Amino acid sequence: MPVPSQRYVRNQLLSILGGDDYGAIQAVAESVMLGRRDILIAGKKTITHVYFLEAGIASEIAATPEGRRIEVCITGREGMVGVPLLLDVDRTPHETFVQIEGEALRIDAASFRTLIEERPNLRRTFANYAYVAHLQTAGTALSNGSHTLEERLARWLLMCHDRVDGDEFPVTHEFLSTMLGVRRPGVTTAIHSLEGGGMIKARRSHIQVLDREKLKTAAGDSYGVPEIEYGRLIRTGR
Repeated sequence: MPVPSQRYVRNQLLSILGGDDYGAIQAVAESVMLGRRDILIAGKKTITHVYFLEAGIASEIAATPEGRRIEVCITGREGMVGVPLLLDVDRTPHETFVQIEGEALRIDAASFRTLIEERPNLRRTFANYAYVAHLQTAGTALSNGSHTLEERLARWLLMCHDRVDGDEFPVTHEFLSTMLGVRRPGVTTAIHSLEGGGMIKARRSHIQVLDREKLKTAAGDSYGVPEIEYGRLIRTGR
């Protein structure tokens, strides 16, 4: 697939770049489809590419040696996968895989390093995003330790809703239990609670957001800090 002109690019980081900077990215990028469960970054292995998602959602996962897994960050069309390369780090213990299928513009690691070395405006924009991603990870840790499961689930659903077109997206109870680091029955109870409040509708491995404002109320102060900082630092299209 051809790489789109900047006028049609959907990734929000790329859409705000100067024309020359986007042109430099366009010259070395390729457009790729992302299938569900595709591995974008393998834990403890050399990072080969940076991905700027055009559609879909990727999950960054931390794991223990015993195999316990929990999601620490999600990325959609607002950002990029491969932040360690921006920080001159070539690998990470975390794995990043595709949670919701989509597409992305992909740049190999060597070309990406050349771009950010030669173009300070690119590095600055991407560094702003790296800061926001750090806040999201910190917010996840705070939420896991300080908020109820219902609040955490509402936060997670809002974050996904921010990154997809429309109000419905695929997700299973089993997947949510892994992402939130809790047992499946607890996820089921929390989903029923949000559904009973008229905030969401759960059906056939999909969840539909019915009332975003009620969902934000349910999330309380677990949601919003990274989103505010993103709006302050990076012009958003949503």
